Amino acid sequence: MLQVSEAEAIILNLVQPLDPQQDTEFVDLLTADGRILATPVTSQLDFPQWDNSAMDGYCVRYEDVQHCSAEHPAVLEIVEEITPGKEPQSTIQPGQAARILTGALIPTGADTVVMQEVTRREENRVFIEATPQPQQFIRQRGSYYQAGTQLLPAGIKLNAPEIGVLAASQSIQPRVYRRVRVSIISTGSELVTPDTSLQTGQIVDSNQYALFCLVKQAEAKAHMLGIVKDDVEAIEQAIASAVANSDIVISSGGVSVGDYDYIEKIIESLGGKIHFNTVAMKPGKPLTFATFSRGDAPVERLHDTPDNDATDTAPIGRLSCLYFGLPGNPVSALVTYWRFVQPTIKKLSGLTSGWEPKFVKALTPQDLYSDGKRETYLWGQLSLNGEGVYEFHLASGSHSSGNLINLAQTNSLAVLPAGTTSVSKGEHVKVLQVGNF
Repeated sequence: MLQVSEAEAIILNLVQPLDPQQDTEFVDLLTADGRILATPVTSQLDFPQWDNSAMDGYCVRYEDVQHCSAEHPAVLEIVEEITPGKEPQSTIQPGQAARILTGALIPTGADTVVMQEVTRREENRVFIEATPQPQQFIRQRGSYYQAGTQLLPAGIKLNAPEIGVLAASQSIQPRVYRRVRVSIISTGSELVTPDTSLQTGQIVDSNQYALFCLVKQAEAKAHMLGIVKDDVEAIEQAIASAVANSDIVISSGGVSVGDYDYIEKIIESLGGKIHFNTVAMKPGKPLTFATFSRGDAPVERLHDTPDNDATDTAPIGRLSCLYFGLPGNPVSALVTYWRFVQPTIKKLSGLTSGWEPKFVKALTPQDLYSDGKRETYLWGQLSLNGEGVYEFHLASGSHSSGNLINLAQTNSLAVLPAGTTSVSKGEHVKVLQVGNF
């Protein structure tokens, strides 16, 4: 049975990011939010593109105002008013100034902007009552970015600031990595869909819906393949189809040691390589990780679900398909997803950094307990207290792998190492962030 760190190392060392040549597409700027930039972006524009004013005031020659004060103001003739988008019509001569608004172009001859709060105007004259710094409040052309140099690097996620930069640079069709394709299967004859009238002994399949949501949050394309009953042929057919069409396959259930736990035998029969099948963690001990090799030829694509866009047309490449056989208990399925699958999707997607699991140290206002036999994950909420210190608040109720109810509103998992049976109130605990807080 592998330690958690060993399992993590095996998985993440096998993950190779999507190919920056084959696994990319061009997308419109308004659909690029959340995508991973595949190639560096440069621009032929300087930023700012012209010298412009950072303040409402007056643009002047510094030598005309370098010795002024409230008692001895410099008096200058106003020869023009310059608004944003207007090209200046005058050259500022000695003893002259131009009224200028924020963002407007600096006229020839001026080298400094004086903010209006230290001026006084009388008709076409302005009194400068304080000495500015040379070149004050002028945004110099190219001072933010010089044309032809790298504007944005590859491997970053495009959020609002980056989208704004792309728009400003007129890069309206960035090249991004295609979305990672993830297929989700639930196994078990006892499972039914949420819209089914429950019969005695049946269980609603919550795993597929929760995992679908998590995969989408990771900016991947999620495909729900439904419930597969405990039938070897049906499970084999479902896994074979999923592997052929996916970068990652996630199944839940069927990986323990029960009479109907067929997953491992089926993986091997399909040519998959099982790297491990148990991890020393609680919850989540029965976790299977395997890889499948693929040939060169593209394969038939899965039908897009209603919640997925259909713009992804790039063929599937040569990368191995990664297979995660998660436990069937709902908490175990989500904890193992957060711990192993989430960073896998992020690294595979092309992110150059930030795909690693994110841990912080947090104070616990409650006593935390574990049997100490395995690395234990306790779910709850992470927050910042009034002093700006992380605190982890344990979810109330039973911490059973089958208790999905108190997993609601979870955004973090406290980690108690193997051999640790308790963490006392007021002490620090290692916490894995799994959501926003």
